[in-house]
Parts: sequence; structure tokens; C-alpha cells
Amino acid sequence: MRALTRWASTLLMVCASTIVHAASPEQTASALLDHLQADRTAAAEAMFTPEMAKAVPAAQLRSIWQSLGELRERGTARSSTHEDMTLVVVPLTFAKGALDAQIVVDAQQRVAGLMFKPAAAPAAPAPPADAPYRESSFEVPTATGALPGTLAMPTGRGPFPAVVLVHGSGPQDRDETVGPNRPFLDVARGLAAQGIAVLRYDKRTKVRPQDFVGRDFTMDDETTDDAVAAINAMAGAPGIDPGHLYVMGHSQGGMLAPRIAQRSDKVAGLILWSAPARSLLTLLPEQNRYLLGLRGQISAEEQAFLDTLDAQIAAARGTADVPAKDLPLGLPAAYWRAFEEVDPVADARALKQPILLLQGGRDIQVIDTDWQLWKRGLSRQRSVTFRDYPSLNHLGIAGQGPGTLEEYASPGHVLPQLIDDVARWIKERS
Repeated sequence: MRALTRWASTLLMVCASTIVHAASPEQTASALLDHLQADRTAAAEAMFTPEMAKAVPAAQLRSIWQSLGELRERGTARSSTHEDMTLVVVPLTFAKGALDAQIVVDAQQRVAGLMFKPAAAPAAPAPPADAPYRESSFEVPTATGALPGTLAMPTGRGPFPAVVLVHGSGPQDRDETVGPNRPFLDVARGLAAQGIAVLRYDKRTKVRPQDFVGRDFTMDDETTDDAVAAINAMAGAPGIDPGHLYVMGHSQGGMLAPRIAQRSDKVAGLILWSAPARSLLTLLPEQNRYLLGLRGQISAEEQAFLDTLDAQIAAARGTADVPAKDLPLGLPAAYWRAFEEVDPVADARALKQPILLLQGGRDIQVIDTDWQLWKRGLSRQRSVTFRDYPSLNHLGIAGQGPGTLEEYASPGHVLPQLIDDVARWIKERS
């Protein structure tokens, strides 16, 4: 799961009042960043609309900014206007990596929203000319429009066994890009080179965020239903063996893979990669406390942030009607309460299909506690295989020492052994 509220996907977006006299939205955005860089967080907060100031008080704002590390460079701002709001995007280079500051400015030159997102990744490199596979566009048809994707198809005579990749949390692209890393690209090409077709597609929250605006939704709207549609599309694709279709879910996608298999009669087996075994609302504060603790003693401001998160989680687990802005990550109560009903271990245990579980020993998002729960829950299932990799982080990339979020900003590739193990497991069943 990638629902960390620090660095890689720090979200402060709110509809958001204190008038700031500035000549343009770009100058408002520049003034805000000036205040943050000079540690004048009270002055930065004074630029916010009332709703924004309530959602992100100065102490929390300062903690988030400091978590990004030293600011080394500010790039040229670009802006776009929609109705009475202007989105100003400013490229920032921090010690920990490149981010885009997305600042929403209203007609009165007040800051109505702020988001720090990893800088857009450059286009993926083309496959080698001599690669034993080819890539082509492949759209996943859904009731509200197609989701764009890429099919990596082995060369030679089919039909081929095939894998559908299912993303972790957040608005993921088809490569599951995190900083300079593209774990789904690595897996897709690595498996295709070994005779296994792989479909990867852009997640609905990435390419159709309008589908979620102003309404309740659940993980099925976000992930499950689209994965089932992708499996159905692959089952009818030329060159694909419909009797050997596999789901490989990463992180939250792994948690939901058994649910996907329950809703499709075309899944021959499952690969659960760094899959949570516990509630996301349990993992979320655990992740944040770990990351804050890496920098030493947790400050009063950071503790206030954690206390707010705990209160939001309690509200999400309650039954009261609570607006999404007062809940974790700004997601609606329906989302969290539906996820609380999911028991991934029980769902997996109820399946008859073979399952391969993969876990990294340096994973800071889905930790050994979850791995042990999977092993205890499924160890008596003959059709279940476990593979753990002591050196790997959550993205399947090898490293040393305790895992950190900062390493996601360093380029790397999914360990070839993990890809080989998946390929071997599929071939043994095809």
C-alpha cells in the first residue's frame, strides 16, 4: 500500500479565506513557497482560505514541509485556469528528490489547495530492438469509458499464459511509477521475455478522477470492478490462453486480488506481492509513526499530526455521517467502511486457485506482521507458495539497512529473481 501521508504523495488538497494582495496567482504561489522556505509557516497559513487553514494548521504544514528535506531549486511556474480557480504548478528539487508543488489560487488570491506530488516521470524507454516480445496499446473497456493500457505480448506462437497487474493505492499509472522507478514496467517486460503476456493499465483514479468527485465510492469502484473488466478483456484477446489467466496484485492490489478472483470465473491463480493482511486504517498510523520516528524523537507538531490522524481514523471506523475532508486522505466514509469489511486472508483461504505470495524484508509499508498473518492463515493450504526476499523494499528493489521512504527517489529495478520466481510458478501451472 502506498497511502503514506508523507513525501511520495503528500496531499493537502481541500476546497477551501484571508485575502492576500498579489498581482497574479503565480505571485501568490511564489509568496507561499517563500514563506515555507523561510520557515514562516504562520504567514503561509495566513494566505489560506478558512477551510484550508482548518484542514492544514500551521504546525502540520511546517511538519510536512520539513519532511521534504532541503529545497535546492525552484523551477518555472506554469498555470491553468478553470472557472474562478487557477492551478499553479511549480517544479521543486529537494534533497530527497523532485516534486511538483500544485497550488490552487482562488479569485481573491487566496490559497485554496496545496499538493506536493512526485514530478512527472519521463516517457518509458522503448523495449530493446531484439526483445522477445512486443508492446501494443490495449484498452480496458468499462461502462464509463476505456482505461488505456499496454499489452506486452511474447513473440512466437501462442496462445500464451497471461497476467493482469493490479495497482497499489493512489492514482497510479500503468507502470506504477514512483519517482524514477517503474515496478510494473519491470515486471511486465521481465515476464513477457519469458513467454508470459502481461497487461498493465492506468488506474481509474489516475485517468478518470472525475468519476469520484462529489459522490461516495468504494474500493470496488476504484479497483476491483476494473480489474475484473481487464481479465474479461484479456480472456478474449488474440494469442491469449483464456484458461491460464493470472492476477498479480501489488500492495493494496494484492489485498484485493482474492476479492477480484471471487468476482471473476476466469482467474487461474493469484500472485500477492507485498499485500496487506490487516486493515488499511491500522497500517496508516503505523506507517506514519515509523517514518516520523526515523528522524529521531517525534516533535510536538508531529505528535499533533498523528493525533489528528488517529481522530480521523476513529471517525472513519464510527457510524456517524462525517464529510470526507475530516477523514484520512480525504476519502469518503463509504470507502473506509467498506474496506474495513475486507478480510484478505479469509478471502484467499476460501479460494481454490493456487496462490503465490511475495514479500520484501525491508518493506516499511507492509511489514513482517502482515507476512506472518498470511503464513499463519494459509500455511495449511497446499496450493499456496511463499517467497520472501530479505533485501527488497515495497517496490521489489534491493537495498541495505532499514527501509526508508527516501530510497523511493533513487532509481532501481525490481529484483530479477522475483520476476523469475513468478515466471517459473506460472509455467508450472500452464
